[in-house]
Amino acid sequence: MQSKKIIMVILQKILQSIDEGVHVLDNEGKTILYNEAMADLEGMETEDVMDKDLLEVFTTLNHETSTLLRVLKTEKPIYNQSQTYLNNKGKKITTINTTIPLYYMNDKIGALEIAKNITKMQSLSEEIMRLQQQLIPNKATKSGEIKKYTFEDLKGRSQSFYDALKVARRAANTSSSVLIYGETGTGKELFAQSIHYQSPRRNKPFIAQNCAALPESLLEGILFGTTKGSFTGAIDRPGLFEQANGGTILLDEINSMGLQLQVKLLRVLQEGYVRRIGGLKDVPIDVRIIATTNEPPMETIEGGQLRKDLYYRLNVVNIHIPALRDRKDDILFLTEFFINKYNHQLDKDVWMLSESMQKHFNNYMWPGNIRELENLIEGAMNIIQDEHILKEEHFPHYIFEHTNKREPQVRGFIDTAEMGLNEMLETVEQQLIEGSLKRFNGNISKAASNLGIKRQTLQHKLKKYKL
Repeated sequence: MQSKKIIMVILQKILQSIDEGVHVLDNEGKTILYNEAMADLEGMETEDVMDKDLLEVFTTLNHETSTLLRVLKTEKPIYNQSQTYLNNKGKKITTINTTIPLYYMNDKIGALEIAKNITKMQSLSEEIMRLQQQLIPNKATKSGEIKKYTFEDLKGRSQSFYDALKVARRAANTSSSVLIYGETGTGKELFAQSIHYQSPRRNKPFIAQNCAALPESLLEGILFGTTKGSFTGAIDRPGLFEQANGGTILLDEINSMGLQLQVKLLRVLQEGYVRRIGGLKDVPIDVRIIATTNEPPMETIEGGQLRKDLYYRLNVVNIHIPALRDRKDDILFLTEFFINKYNHQLDKDVWMLSESMQKHFNNYMWPGNIRELENLIEGAMNIIQDEHILKEEHFPHYIFEHTNKREPQVRGFIDTAEMGLNEMLETVEQQLIEGSLKRFNGNISKAASNLGIKRQTLQHKLKKYKL
């Protein structure tokens, strides 16, 4: 008996300390558990809710709009349901709720709801949709509000870059789906826009959506639209697929999209129509999909982030944009391009990098790729005064910390006389990683494969050893 009391005390402490709101009703619809997080969310005092009928306290709800009462009646669980209502202070809040019936010895004893506050996220998503709608050109306005990138904006002369560009140019002549893989900062959206603006769809909308920017429940409404009455506060609003009809939609970081939403996206690709959330009508669409991933596609499949069937649907045309460290011929070429660009924008007269900086640039690993290179040049151009050559003093020190290290070596003998076992193992591991990175010119995927570990594991170890 004493152990049961201890367990109950522990459970009460846990429920009162978690961030998610917890609300439990008995079979009569009265509250028997209501934690502090739920009270804060709904603007209530716990004592005003406990042991009272739900509809007596929340007068804006009814048996249909309350997920708790609906589950209590139907005994069917509801997972990740969006709900918008007025709390006791008259403030509109939006939550994501999971609601399940509770049983004891096969008898229903009540219903449990766990709620997460997404009011701010909901407002943000609505603002994003409103702004995106404004950016879509119509017959009455000219589509010059956002920067359009074409193949002429893609700069490089290395063979690997040229190969990617050649595939992209050919893809522009079709309407097939495209999957672009490239690390962060390699220019995936520039490639996607270039394909669109050289395609027969060039005069139709191009809409980009980052799949990692919003939770799945909100992203679904943004992509597919909502129907009035589908949940409290919902209005009739077309999603991005309807808005992009006839044009192209870019789904950036597709591997960050939830698996349930990936199933719905697959259905759109297969059947050519969308259905708004809560709607019954199928809306036919003609949209080309370009998707991007910043991790190797097969690794995301093996890791469970990307469905294999969706991958094969998207990967009709595959484009791999090489990392800047694998485009050594392009580093100084792009540096000169960015110097000229910011000479014009900042009214400067810079000619080049110093010889020592050229060596640093060629030895640096460029984890942020072309975006990092451009940002570094822009920063240096803001600092330099009346000089004509960019030198070490114009750049952050971390570049030199990475490039001034000794060449990694894998030694055949390690003096372990004063080493503990853990230190010795870490020393060997670090040397093996350095040697593998050197062998594959800094290519993390190839080095990880050579070491027999996952890419994510190698990235973690690189941070650990500050390599």
